[in-house]
Formats: sequence, structure tokens, C-alpha cells
Amino acid sequence: MLETFDKANWILISQQLQQLLDKSKLEVVSENELEQAVAIDASADALRIAIAIMRVGDFQTRWDVAKIFPQIGTQAIVPLIEILEDESADLEMRWFALRILAEFNEPQIIISLVKLIEETQEEELAIAAAQTLAKIGQSAITALIELLKEEKTRLLAVKSLAQIRRSEVIEALLSVVDDSITEVRFTAIEALSSFHHKCLIPVFIKALQDTSFSVRKEAIIALKMRAYLKEEFPIVNHLQPLIYDINSEVCQQAILALGCMKDQMAIQTLFDFLNFPNAPLFLNKEAVRALNWSESYQALDYLKQSLYSSEINLCEEIITVLGRQESTEMKPDAAKILIDFLNSKQEIIDESRIKQAIVTSLGELKDKSALTYLEKLADDKDSKVKLYALAAMKKIT
Repeated sequence: MLETFDKANWILISQQLQQLLDKSKLEVVSENELEQAVAIDASADALRIAIAIMRVGDFQTRWDVAKIFPQIGTQAIVPLIEILEDESADLEMRWFALRILAEFNEPQIIISLVKLIEETQEEELAIAAAQTLAKIGQSAITALIELLKEEKTRLLAVKSLAQIRRSEVIEALLSVVDDSITEVRFTAIEALSSFHHKCLIPVFIKALQDTSFSVRKEAIIALKMRAYLKEEFPIVNHLQPLIYDINSEVCQQAILALGCMKDQMAIQTLFDFLNFPNAPLFLNKEAVRALNWSESYQALDYLKQSLYSSEINLCEEIITVLGRQESTEMKPDAAKILIDFLNSKQEIIDESRIKQAIVTSLGELKDKSALTYLEKLADDKDSKVKLYALAAMKKIT
């Protein structure tokens, strides 16, 4: 790069570039004309001078010189990418480099933008890079599709295509959903999940059988967002086995997805899972929450049954979940389940944390039929239970 300009030269360069900008509004300016207009150093070409100005100029000067780069041509891409990727460069200069690069439809720019989004700690830059990708042209997409054909560039290419959320990339992404590289398959499925095309459902269903748990998990998430298609496609049938997957994260996502289906078969599957021996507590808790999302009397009945047969941690979770019932019509039923449980002879009722959970949930449900029982608990020997009961009564009254 050029050495630092002194003040006199800097003023001259600014004036000459401004004259060039005025001329560029009328006609295309060649590189030779640029060199003549800013001939400060006989060995300096227009690109080097423009880059130097980018480095030392103020905001307005950078704004002006940014208009020159598209006329310089593709030779400007590499030095601009170097500025963009330079973590030590000031944020404003990197932003200008990004803004200029947006004028070129070249695959190397897209790859650089994807790397920036993945690696930068500067939120403003990441947002600007994502916006630039969204505007990218078909020529760049075509170039990235070519990069998919080579194994060494396939992952970076598919990551780049994944950032361009336009329907033109669907076919390219579909071409790699069965790739031998796990991360390529995962990235393709994750990107395809943002497109709501019915033709993609069989792709997601097939991905549920992938050997990689990360791909199976991403396919479940994609299907979860398409619960409205459960009547048209056998989504629930394909999700059912995944709640017993060898990977707990896959199990968790399958449980959440079944809860979103609000389907009788899905509800039955979740209840069966609660009765499955040796299931991890955190997955049982997820199943309880998923049943509650179903907002059905069948699910409410299953929660009631589980309440009487669960150990203390899961019992507490069921009580808490019943208090979060959002359906106005079902709130009285949830309150009755809790009151009946409170009146039962279950040994677990004597546990302080269970009584605290019950009074808290009754307060959330705001059912006046609970007041009598809350008044009794307001005299409980446990100070926390008394406090929780009084708070619940205030909510109801």
C-alpha cells in the first residue's frame, strides 16, 4: 500500500477524486483516467490510491471514494476482502468495504460474507453482511452451485447458499441432503427448513433416519414447524419412534414436536413415554410440558393419571404445569385435579415443596373454588406454605 499522504497531498487527492466523481455521473471512467486524475505518485494506480484513501479518509471522503470502486472493477475485490476480514481495522472502514463488495456478484465475496457472519463479534457488521447476502444476484448463486461439485469447497458453498434464503437455492440444497459429509447434510436440512414448500416434507421425513443425530434433530425441528400439515402427511407416525432415540437431544426435540401436533395419537405417545421405565427426568418433564401444550381434555386426563403415579420431582412438575393452563375453559378442570389431589391420602402431599407447588398453581388458575383449601393452608405449620397460600388467595380475590 501507499505510504501515508501528507496533508497537502491529501487535500489534492480529495479534490481530484471529487472531480472524477462528478464526471462519473455522466460517463464510465476508465482506470487510465483514474490514474491521470490522481497522479500523485507515478507508480501508484487508481486502486492503490482508492484503498489508501479508504484507510486514512473521514466518513464523507470514504463515502465519496466508495462510488469509484465499481468502476475500477473486480481487481478491487481482494484488497477489499482483506479490509473486511481485518479484525484490527476500524469498524467504519470495514463497513465501507462491505458496502462496496455488495456491488459485485462474485462467489468469493459470498464466501467471505459467510465467514464474517460466523466469526465476527461485531453485530452491526454481521447484520450488514446478512442483508448483503439477501440481495445477492443469480450469477453468484450459479457460481456457488459449481463449487458444490468439488468436495473441498462443498461445505463452504452449502453454508453460503444457506445464507441466501431465496427459492433459487432449493434445488442446489436438495442435491446435497444425502452427502457423505455430515455437516453438509445438516446445513442443507437447516437451510431448507426455512422454505415452506410441501415438496420438502418427504425430504425432512427421510432425514429422520439419518445416521447423524444432528441431522435427525434438525429434521424434527423442520417438521415441528409444519404441524399444520399433519393431516396431509404422516408426520406424527414418523416422529413417534424418535422419542426413544439413542440421543437425548433427538428425544427432546421429538417430544416437543409431538406436543406441537395437538394430535390424539401424539398425546397418547407422550403419555406412554411417561410410563416408560428409566426415562431421564428432564425428558419426562418435557413430555409433561408437551402434554399441556396440547390443550385437550385427553392430555389433561393423562396429566391427572401421572400425578398419582410419579415420583416427587415429576409430580411437582405436573402440578406446576397444570397451573400454567392457558385455556380458559380448561382452567376449572385443572383446578379440580389439584384440589382432588390435595384432598387425597397420598403420602407425597405432606411434602412442603408439593404443597407450595399446589397453592402456587391454584393461585395462577384463579379458581374461587380453591379459596377454602387455600385458607386452610394459610394456617399450615410450614411458614413457606403459609406465605404461598396467602399470596395465592390475593391473586384469586
